[in-house]
Amino acid sequence: MAALSSTTSACRQCLGRIALPRSRPSARLFSASTSAQPALSSAKRITRSRRRLSTSAPRPQIAQLSRDSPQIQHRPEDAAQDRSRELLQPENLFHSFTDSPSPVIRKRAAFIKQNAYCPHPDHSATRQPTSPDDIEVRKTGTMPPAHVRYECPDCGIPVACCEDHLADDYEAHLAICDTLREINEDDHDLVSGRFFPEFEYPGPQLDEAQVNLTNWDTMLYSREFNAINDERSLRQATRLLTYPATVASVLHELSPYNVRNRLTPEGLKSLTALQYTLHPPRSGAGAGIKGLRPTAPPVRLFCIGARAESSLPREVWQQLAWLFPRSTFHLIFIGPESMANRDDEYPLPPRTPQNPFGAIVEDRISSQLKVTTYVEYFHTLHNAQAFYPYDPYFDAFVLFHPGLGHPASSHEWQDTIRPLLDTKVPIIATGYTDYDMKRDIEWVRNTVGDEMDILLQPGENRFRSLRWDLNDLDPQDVSAGNWGVWAFRGKRYETQMRDS
Repeated sequence: MAALSSTTSACRQCLGRIALPRSRPSARLFSASTSAQPALSSAKRITRSRRRLSTSAPRPQIAQLSRDSPQIQHRPEDAAQDRSRELLQPENLFHSFTDSPSPVIRKRAAFIKQNAYCPHPDHSATRQPTSPDDIEVRKTGTMPPAHVRYECPDCGIPVACCEDHLADDYEAHLAICDTLREINEDDHDLVSGRFFPEFEYPGPQLDEAQVNLTNWDTMLYSREFNAINDERSLRQATRLLTYPATVASVLHELSPYNVRNRLTPEGLKSLTALQYTLHPPRSGAGAGIKGLRPTAPPVRLFCIGARAESSLPREVWQQLAWLFPRSTFHLIFIGPESMANRDDEYPLPPRTPQNPFGAIVEDRISSQLKVTTYVEYFHTLHNAQAFYPYDPYFDAFVLFHPGLGHPASSHEWQDTIRPLLDTKVPIIATGYTDYDMKRDIEWVRNTVGDEMDILLQPGENRFRSLRWDLNDLDPQDVSAGNWGVWAFRGKRYETQMRDS
């Protein structure tokens, strides 16, 4: 046996006595496992692997398994177990807030019950109404205010202090009951543990491929987003994309707003200046020495009174830069709440002579986008000339839901509105409702008089959020992010020549 040069010349009994080296279990393990189940497409394999990673289930060690190990046997109930790892299934998203399987929503239900009041007309008012549609207008009774305790069985949200008051005022509740149920299911969808393909965004836009900004469908299709065939997934996607899409829809040369659609002559002048910078002609620039060309400075977008928009993932704001492939942006968030709930992510730097206002700079996002955050009021930075000079060809202001005329926040804008108008730079503003926007316009006119030009007439935003949001302090108050959009600017006086 020792003289044999190959095992092929040995008999079967001798082969059984030869100590052959054991093959590595990894190759046999994977070959056995892959042959036991049907082949999956690449998209399904990626989705299944991401779901397994998200649940952080313990994986078996390959070195401890053998060919005959019972752990590698695929049973029919394994597939059902993989699906059960998700907290909620798409067909089981409706749950009452109080008995929700998610602790986050149960905590939210406790907050609503502690702060919201019953809207029945027999109760007395708890505050001054802020609009004609405010629920406080209906409260003309003498009963003391009572917190909500009873949940509507159709929407699952606490909306009344007792069952009798809900039944007595059920006709008024029916106006928003379906919307509240949709909010309930959307909130449970966010905590369901599923994989969200609608939050995967495309890369740069080709110059040859024109983007269509007519509405959400044409924009998502022309930007080559992943196909979204579910209305709930579309609502979740537009809730984040509404911020960059709203700005782009106003500033882009293919904007749906023109002189025949809400754009004023003064607005045409201002937006044309910005579009001249945002859509520069081809200069023949290249990567080599012969391709060196002077480049224009970045376009500065000042988000005044920044709140939720400052904490958006930077991939969302990057979509704004992709819509202008030959331009660069410097996004500046300004406001006392611009870093709310983000202290763990970016600790506030100390204010030093080199950084007097504690700016937080993020300049490694991409070659087209830079983000700076100031936890300060704009009028303080303006008086210190931190951004001087302003150029209507390179600067624009954005105010997302500013609440200029809201009784609870108008006092914070008293010192800011005049410096904004003094810059003579376009100001894009959004609102929750039509009344909210008209109230802001009236407050600005009452504050500064005629020193304001309307650039874009107030109206519904084509790129508003398709998802409705719930006010935890008042469950009867539902709104959509960036529902409406309008624009204004400080009045410019043209020089007129007269004969001597």
